[in-house]
Amino acid sequence: MTDAPLIDPFQRAVNYLRVSVTDRCDFRCVYCMAENMTFLPKKELLTLEELDRVCTNFVELGVEKLRITGGEPLVRRGIMTFFDSMSRHLESGALRELTLTTNGSQLERFADDLWAAGVRRVNISLDTINEAKFAEVTRWGRLPQVLRGIDAAQRVGMRVKINAVALKGFNESELFDLTEWCASRDMDLTWIEVMPMGDLGNEDRLDQYWSLKDLRARLAERYTVTDLSERSGGPARYVRLEETGQKIGFITPLTHNFCESCNRVRLTCTGELFMCLGQEDMYDLRPALRGSSDDTALKEAIRAAIALKPKGHDFDYSRQRPDGQMTRHMSHTGG
Repeated sequence: MTDAPLIDPFQRAVNYLRVSVTDRCDFRCVYCMAENMTFLPKKELLTLEELDRVCTNFVELGVEKLRITGGEPLVRRGIMTFFDSMSRHLESGALRELTLTTNGSQLERFADDLWAAGVRRVNISLDTINEAKFAEVTRWGRLPQVLRGIDAAQRVGMRVKINAVALKGFNESELFDLTEWCASRDMDLTWIEVMPMGDLGNEDRLDQYWSLKDLRARLAERYTVTDLSERSGGPARYVRLEETGQKIGFITPLTHNFCESCNRVRLTCTGELFMCLGQEDMYDLRPALRGSSDDTALKEAIRAAIALKPKGHDFDYSRQRPDGQMTRHMSHTGG
């Protein structure tokens, strides 16, 4: 029974683990972090060896997809040793996919090494292709550096998907420009509704909220929009734009509850396992991880956590106040 698959209380198989390897980032995106973030002391973070051990146990329990996130995962010192180590699970066939979500700033440096470690797809968070607006939304970011990272990823053969957060009054006017730019580079595009995560000072999420129902309606004014039945196992729902042939995804936690097919859990860089992005409940794996070199206790802790996975989240903007608002920042759980 030790290595039997992970099944939650609602009979969903959990086969997808998102792992935040750091809470640090070289950007300060306004919907993700405060400008003057207080980061965790480095001693509180799981070591790369501990991350390897936890991920390996999840793979042994049936996790087939591993997505590495942050913060910005590529700013963690020595991170390629972790990717190189995880590649053994790809070679054995136990892991089907090792992927990465990044802001793209370090891809120019790491694209070749990531490809060598088995990374074949990368999601790049990019909300605007206007250089001045990019500097505004990321506070510290430089668009040319990210564009060179995209070039590098495509050059080595990675499939690139752009993730854009829909922000009212910010990138509404770029809807068609961003769509056409992605199409010209053979990149899919996924739009994400802004989520009520963290107290970021003066940012008011209700003012930023741009419904993807409205966004899709605007796309339909210019393109033939065809619904696709495919599911990634994730929250996105997909359409195809017939004129460009590209796939557009919509992640709508606030207007479309996607929980019924949820197959993932999220591990923070400190070893906390969040069974749902929209709930505060978590399970701390550190005592089992650090209390014994025997993996039996760690596997039991993982199973105990999965047994607590809720049926769904509590996000709701329908009453014009962000009910279910989370107090933690997005960077804490890795998006």
